[in-house]
Amino acid sequence: MKRIIFTGIVTLGGLLTANAQCKTVNALAENFDTWKDIDKCWTAHSGKAMLYAKDKKVTFYSMMSPRENMILVTPKIKAGNYTLTFDISDNGGETTVELLSLNTINDTKSSVTIAKASKITDGKKTISVSLKKDAHLGLKVMLNGIHQAVYVDNLSLKPKK
Repeated sequence: MKRIIFTGIVTLGGLLTANAQCKTVNALAENFDTWKDIDKCWTAHSGKAMLYAKDKKVTFYSMMSPRENMILVTPKIKAGNYTLTFDISDNGGETTVELLSLNTINDTKSSVTIAKASKITDGKKTISVSLKKDAHLGLKVMLNGIHQAVYVDNLSLKPKK
């Protein structure tokens, strides 16, 4: 019994330590080419659907769970003004993307919308981001049908001059 409790504490401590090592950043340049899974400094909220890294991009996949709140959360970003760009496409149907600000990686309920949900069209998306305090950014994708997918690649966050 003591061994089981000790193992649980060590595992939880390892998870907290892994996330604690992630530093607050003032820029991102991620093409997802080397990701075999979601990076340890990022967080994926997929609910009953799937959000995963494969084929040098991040895929949001509805499976049999349309309208699931799927959010890809960045490392913490320093307060300031930024330009966020990323490539986005889907495999058809009604899909939207929304940009959120989150105080913590798991607090999706109290997130604040930075850019309202907009229909996904293939191509590059550019969003102006203004953070009054350090926060995480969340790409929230909504898929309205079964077996729909959205693909995100070449994400870049640069400070405005």
